Formats: sequence, structure tokens, C-alpha cells
Amino acid sequence: MKDFSNKYIMIFSVVMVVSVAILLSLTALLLQPRQSKNVEVEKKMNILSSINVVSTKTDAVSLYDKYIRDSYVINTDGKHLEGVDPFTVSLRAEHKKPLAEQYLPVFIAVPESGDTLHIFPLEGKGLWGPIWGYVSLKSDMSTIAGVTFDHKGETPGLGAEINTTEFESQFVDKTLYRNGSFISIKVVKGGAQPGSMSEVDGISGGTITSKGLEAMVYDGIIKYEKYLSQNRK
Repeated sequence: MKDFSNKYIMIFSVVMVVSVAILLSLTALLLQPRQSKNVEVEKKMNILSSINVVSTKTDAVSLYDKYIRDSYVINTDGKHLEGVDPFTVSLRAEHKKPLAEQYLPVFIAVPESGDTLHIFPLEGKGLWGPIWGYVSLKSDMSTIAGVTFDHKGETPGLGAEINTTEFESQFVDKTLYRNGSFISIKVVKGGAQPGSMSEVDGISGGTITSKGLEAMVYDGIIKYEKYLSQNRK
């Protein structure tokens, strides 16, 4: 009787484990399209934010189609690469490749101002995890039109401030070049020099995140330097 009881418990346990596993797999499969759609919409919202277009989950797709006129992938020589969807390129995966083999997405936008803006995705490391964002440049390929940044787990009130309007707005009209040389943007602890065209104020108490973001902008944009030079006006 005891052996029968133990076998019953074992069979019941196996059936329950298998049933739960199947249920979870089916749930994940059913939710995958919705999750993929949410990722797509959030990415389009971020791209729009970098050109100072405010969007919601409801209108992000239509606004993206309205303002984003073209997109493509290039390499570090500025050469267009065919057969690669720029929207699906994962920068995290690209960073693991040799530089010459990396796919570099470019998005072209024409907002209400009529300017042609080039948008470049970025990814780097903050204090507690990944940080990422988008930088849009004006047609001179040096002046920043807008930025948007985000993070996975930076500290609220400190490093998490990178995705606030107060911080991001400092980048508008800053320049990546000085006397023809690429210098990127410095995130300065204690505050940028008054009138500086290449510095922004760092985040109080968020020094490591600030420096991680500074490195992300430099390392991300310098990969496009040949492309910027080829298209500079």
C-alpha cells in the first residue's frame, strides 16, 4: 500500500509539472506577438523623442510613419549594407563583433521644421546595468537636434535622471566637432563651463552613470565618423 501511495504521488507530481510547463509555454507563445508589438512601439516612441516629437502608445506608429522618411544600415566606412533591417539590429549583439563587421543603423527624419535629421542609436553601461538612447543630428552632421536616454536599473533621483527632460534638453544645439575634429560631448561633474558648446552638466550624485553616458555617446557616434564626414554640409 505504501509503495502504491508513493507511485501515485510521483505520477501526480510528474503530471502536474508537465501540465504547468505546457501551460507556461502556451501562455508565452500567445503573448509573444503582443510583447513584440510593445517593444516595437516603445522603440518608435524613443526614436521620435530624439527629434522632439512627443508620442504615445496609441499614435507612435502613425507618427513614426509620418516623420521617419528612410532608414538603412551602414558599416564603419559609411557604406550602405543591403538586406539588413535597421529597426531590428541589436546594438548589444553588434558590440560583440569586430568593429569592421558591425551593422550601424541610421534613421532619417523630417520633422515639422523641414530639416533633415539623422538619428543614431546608442548603447552603453551605467552604474547598475545597460543604458541606451538615440541622438539626432542636424544636416551639418555636427549639431545635436535632440536626444533621448533610458536605463534598466539606475538609482532613482541619481543616475536615473539621464532620462529626464532637464538633463536631455542640455544636449540640444551642442556640437560634436571642434575645428573639424570629433570631440563628442563631455558630461561635466560640477557643471559645464558657461557657453560651452561641447559640455553638459553632470548628474549630481550620479558620476558613474554620467561618465558611462559620456562614453556611450563618444563610442557610439565615433563609429559613424566616416559617414558623418561624407555627408557633412
